Amino acid sequence: MTVRVAVTGATGRMGGEVLAAAADRDDVDVVLAVSRSAGETVEGVAVEAAADLPELLAERDPDVLVDFTGPESCIEYAAACAEAGVAVVSGTTGLGDDGFDALREVAADVPVLYASNFSRGIAALRRAVREAVPALDGYDIELTETHHNAKRDAPSGTALTILEDIDDVRGAAERVHGREGEAPRTEGEVGVHARRAGDIAGEHEVLLAGNHESLSLTHRAGSRGVFAAGALDAAAWLSGRDAGWYDFTEVLE
Repeated sequence: MTVRVAVTGATGRMGGEVLAAAADRDDVDVVLAVSRSAGETVEGVAVEAAADLPELLAERDPDVLVDFTGPESCIEYAAACAEAGVAVVSGTTGLGDDGFDALREVAADVPVLYASNFSRGIAALRRAVREAVPALDGYDIELTETHHNAKRDAPSGTALTILEDIDDVRGAAERVHGREGEAPRTEGEVGVHARRAGDIAGEHEVLLAGNHESLSLTHRAGSRGVFAAGALDAAAWLSGRDAGWYDFTEVLE
């Protein structure tokens, strides 16, 4: 069955990638694309005004909305989906606790699948980190992430997810963001570094060092298309499911 998809932020970086990826698939059909700046055509799809989303959802009747926008707009669009009975797939980062609370409220009415990263490689990296950290007990840990120069939130949502994985298997640790001047390591801390340059789609490295050895676990995304493809995989999987909160690992499994 073809899943009817709505795409927000259609004129943005990720919205365009989602539309491009959808054009190459037979299992999804884009029936609605919206943006704050309407009037353009992206990948052959006419982009309409995001302000009209509630009415457009009722008119076009999509099964799932795919969102890669900003924290405030993400919550606004998700609330509209709750009213319209439309499932939500979101990869918007920088939400904060209030944002996640609002999304979870939406999940009481419709299925919501959130992921800070829709890459299968990142899912594999997270599994490797959860195995390596306890296996190398006491080793120093440094996490470095690199993204394009227009990314607003730092550290990245993916980096924060990896840090949560580390805390889960080793216990909560102090996070030191960057270093300057006299800044020796303290026992158990995790160093966190965010770099912004060029048009880099996304790189994440976890470095574990101790006992005269080091282990580096690294993932590099060559294109944002990998995230768009994963989000559409999630949309196809989520369609028709019961209201609730879902995770991308469930799609992969």
